[in-house]
Amino acid sequence: MTKTLYSLVAATVIAAAAVTAPTSADARCRGCGVAAGVVGGLAVGAIIGSAIANSPPPPPPAVIYAEPEPVYGPVCHIERHRVWIEGYGYRVRRVQVCD
Repeated sequence: MTKTLYSLVAATVIAAAAVTAPTSADARCRGCGVAAGVVGGLAVGAIIGSAIANSPPPPPPAVIYAEPEPVYGPVCHIERHRVWIEGYGYRVRRVQVCD
């Protein structure tokens, strides 16, 4: 089984090499620019990726201490109150209460 597989792979490689090899009548390179662009892009991507992976972590954010702003006027908060609604009954509503 393995001899058959190896011989089939070898025949495929030889056939592919024979089809893609340029002859003296057709020696131009078709697609070389695309191949060079792909290879160059992969190389640049690998270089940039390794530079990013090996870079140190960013510094922690700076801690800023500031005094709170003074509060002028009444301090308000929201409370829940039961409110009677005519024809419906009691409902719970949020009401703003200021001190």
